[in-house]
Amino acid sequence: QVQLAESGGGLVQTGGSQRLSCAASGRTFSNYAIGWFRQAPGKEREFVAAINWSGANIDYADSVKGRFTIARDNAKNTVYLQMNSLKPEDTATYYCAAKPYNLGYRIDEYIYWGQGTQVTVSS
Repeated sequence: QVQLAESGGGLVQTGGSQRLSCAASGRTFSNYAIGWFRQAPGKEREFVAAINWSGANIDYADSVKGRFTIARDNAKNTVYLQMNSLKPEDTATYYCAAKPYNLGYRIDEYIYWGQGTQVTVSS
């Protein structure tokens, strides 16, 4: 079992920045890839970013490339999502999720999920 807890959400203005954290406990964190997904009201959950177990392999959704940065600190069992130049369309509940080793893009690839943290970008 891996328990995940997101934090760092809140209200931010358009163009602002926010950093989300995903803290893990349980099984060896460094064996797991972490993905960030988001879900806006009335929309399906979508892939945002992911990082593999070592941090050497990273990818982003086209909609956030150049604005968001994912990073991990295995010593702290934490993955971060730095979000810059935020737009109203980034408003959503953000979830982190874990799967063994290699990063993935599909929701059904991930085994463990956090409860989510709300990010609201005001225009």
